[in-house]
Amino acid sequence: MLVPDPKVVRELLTRYATLQIAQAERHSPVAARELEDVSYTLCVMTGTTSIHAAIAQADVLLTRKAPPAARTADTEGESGLSLAV
Repeated sequence: MLVPDPKVVRELLTRYATLQIAQAERHSPVAARELEDVSYTLCVMTGTTSIHAAIAQADVLLTRKAPPAARTADTEGESGLSLAV
């Protein structure tokens, strides 16, 4: 099974949260379409069929510890907090 790049997953979750907030503040057809696209991408990357399941699966993926050889300077100092929205 392919495992998505955690950095990409983080970026998608951040974009999803940003779009959710934007839609809650003021509905925009453009943002709504982008939110659908991001939601679909998260579902495909996590192998799920709903955004709620995709977020939960992404959270599991991001909380797993990477093997020492796969760790980079970017992952040092992370708070370990869940990014699930």
